[in-house]
Amino acid sequence: MKGIVFMDRDGTLIEDTGYLRDPMSVRILPGAADALRKLASKGYVLAVLSNQSGLARGIFTRDEMETVHRAFLEKFRAEGVVFDAVEYCPHHPEGVVEEYRKACSCRKPDTGLAEAVLRRLKVPDTYSRWMVGDKLSDIELGIRLKARTALVETGYGSTERKEGECLGLLPDVFLPGMRETVEWILSEDG
Repeated sequence: MKGIVFMDRDGTLIEDTGYLRDPMSVRILPGAADALRKLASKGYVLAVLSNQSGLARGIFTRDEMETVHRAFLEKFRAEGVVFDAVEYCPHHPEGVVEEYRKACSCRKPDTGLAEAVLRRLKVPDTYSRWMVGDKLSDIELGIRLKARTALVETGYGSTERKEGECLGLLPDVFLPGMRETVEWILSEDG
């Protein structure tokens, strides 16, 4: 293991279609699978962290969420990519489903999901940490983890970049997608 790369799911690894509830709509973004295979071959831990507030909002059911999750894993497995960890936060403080209506420490940009992965996988503090996503909540999470951050243009990246510039919340780099992000990680960690 050389380092750990935390990644957002929707808009970073797969197309963001809104609140994803149909497994047939899971589509890997161009270059993402190739890039992740390359990272894994270099000894990086691959961890996906995703806010899935559609459950709290009543937009999809737990069964629908789990079906999409299985489709996500299967599509990447078919491309030779196996994730070391995949974690979801189903909560939202304004949710309509009481069970999931709450403020929590696992919803990005809070670090609960990432900290759980670090503990479970026993990732040493000395290993490099990276956070890749298409939203400012991903970048803020990375900063809180003391990770290097990449905002990708896919998904909401371009819009979020403008907002981040206004707020002074800037990633280490802004890149077109996972392919370029992996090249950056490998060049920086070389």
